[in-house]
Amino acid sequence: MLKNIIENHENKWGKLFNLLIQLLILISVITFSVETLPELESQTKVLLAFIEIFIVGIFSIEYLLRIYVADRKIDYIFSFFGIVDFLAIAPFYLSLGIDLRSLRVIRMFRLFRLFKMSRYSVSMQKFYRAYCLAKDDMVVFMFISVILIYLSSVGIYFFENEVQPEQFKSIFHCLWWAISTLASVGYGDIYPVTVGGKIFTFFILMIGLGIVAIPAALLVSALSKVNNEEASKKN
Repeated sequence: MLKNIIENHENKWGKLFNLLIQLLILISVITFSVETLPELESQTKVLLAFIEIFIVGIFSIEYLLRIYVADRKIDYIFSFFGIVDFLAIAPFYLSLGIDLRSLRVIRMFRLFRLFKMSRYSVSMQKFYRAYCLAKDDMVVFMFISVILIYLSSVGIYFFENEVQPEQFKSIFHCLWWAISTLASVGYGDIYPVTVGGKIFTFFILMIGLGIVAIPAALLVSALSKVNNEEASKKN
């Protein structure tokens, strides 16, 4: 019965359970944002702290129950959703007895609760399945991207170093230019002035357009496969 409520989204109690968790996630995100407001009254801070304790308590119970009902407990703990569920509550327990003013990054990990929403969204589940289908291709693509960033840094260094020694001091200093150019962002804080550097930049920009488009194409193709698989199951 308990397993059916926690893992089955179709029955009445399962839907209520899922709705409760989604509502708590939204409340948690709102309170996280409210906490950043300056000059909050002490009563408001106490209320926010109480809400945080309540939400963490519910999420902790949910996490333990999911481990309890899981057929393969270790597999769940180290799965994507298991890690997300753990990271959603870990910052609270890590912060106990610690002054968070010096550990603000820990508080930021509370945003992992947003990823819990993907368990309850059909669209997000499709996206996750599509990512699993395309992840091997994307890993290869990311490796190629890293190589291109490095080669771009080397190329612009040899074109611009003599003319702009302060901006393009070394290949490592050129990495920022390479990343912003290949990503087609082009902040304009560092830019080439030589003819060779401008021509080189033109080709890098063309390559950058492909770098932006390829991951999207891979995911769209994978999503199409997922939709086709679901359609074939229904038929």
